[in-house]
Amino acid sequence: MKYAVVFALLTLLGCAAILAQTGSGQVSKREITAPATTLNEIDAAVGKGAKWLASVQGADGGWGQDGGAASDVRQNENLESKGNDVANTAVAALALLRAGNQYRPNVERAVDFILKKIEASPADGLSITDVNQTQIQRKLGPFIDTFLASMLLARVDGTLARANNARLRKGLEKCVAKIERNQLSDGSWNIAGGWAPVLGTSLASQGLYLASKKGVEVNATVMARAEDYTVNSQKGGGSVAGVPGGSVSGVGGGVGSGSAPGRGGARAVSETADAAIGSIGGAGKSGALSAAAGVDLYQSAQALEQLSRTAESRAKNKDEIATLNAKLSDAKFVEGYGSIGGEEFFSYLNISDSLKRTGGKEWSDWHSKITQKILKLQNNDGTWAGHHCITGRVAVTSAAILNLTSDREN
Repeated sequence: MKYAVVFALLTLLGCAAILAQTGSGQVSKREITAPATTLNEIDAAVGKGAKWLASVQGADGGWGQDGGAASDVRQNENLESKGNDVANTAVAALALLRAGNQYRPNVERAVDFILKKIEASPADGLSITDVNQTQIQRKLGPFIDTFLASMLLARVDGTLARANNARLRKGLEKCVAKIERNQLSDGSWNIAGGWAPVLGTSLASQGLYLASKKGVEVNATVMARAEDYTVNSQKGGGSVAGVPGGSVSGVGGGVGSGSAPGRGGARAVSETADAAIGSIGGAGKSGALSAAAGVDLYQSAQALEQLSRTAESRAKNKDEIATLNAKLSDAKFVEGYGSIGGEEFFSYLNISDSLKRTGGKEWSDWHSKITQKILKLQNNDGTWAGHHCITGRVAVTSAAILNLTSDREN
């Protein structure tokens, strides 16, 4: 009898421990990295945001800063461009791709919109669009459309019918070639004219990395130079490749300026920075490349994602990664600019992508914290809007969804 009582007590204690960990005793099939009590909140928030995104997709398959048609624009919002653009369309499609299969038709319409732009663009130069001075371009750099398009196309590659996928692969390869040819001499894509172009560099590098994982031949020297830029920037205290103030000479002297292995062999760089900037309206011809607008979060988040992609890179860059991870406990660092704009959302996504790769307590603590932060910022209509710089509901809602679902994809 005594042993039976002891066994019963142990059993009850075990059940209590399980209930304390899960909140309800029900374990989701997903990896639980946020508190169990928020799993339903996350699903509801993502569903509401994705439904809004799908509802404001334009008839042409695209999205602009605040939606896909004029009727969706907030009357009091000072939009920086009219119509739909590639960058907003790409990030919206990435979010819907993660949100669920019910949005697959929306994603495919977005891909068609983007491919038409890519196909109409010249082979030379980094641009894939004739829509300039959009809000997201002004903040993340003038060629953010190319970088985000490459990420989307790489994600979708291999999932379409054969003929459609052949068209998609051709568009992806064109984006990869443009990105490779126009890497700056310091290894970045911090083209002048943006508020936080280091985030553009991050997305350019991610586009190449994702394309390579899908079998697209990517110049190894380009990737190595991007990693060198990141390491040098960290060692230089945030300067661009160790150059004080981020001023780079020889801008536009990408890998193509010499002989390099990979697809196409040696490449002649098709444009200097001034020529590139001139093609988008002549903004910011000073040639000074501001890496991160003085905001440590943006540069550090880029570095954390870049340096942690593989087991080999994590081992090689373990000291830099440890230093970056240590910053995550600093609330002031996490706040970024001080209020939450689209740049903060994209930076949080870089951090999530990095920490998810290794898992453990650092990942679960971060995901729980950032999830709670983002959930509190959702508007009643299901959207998120930035409080500075990138304020457009399309880009910020999309980035919020990608953050909240960062545990759903490796």
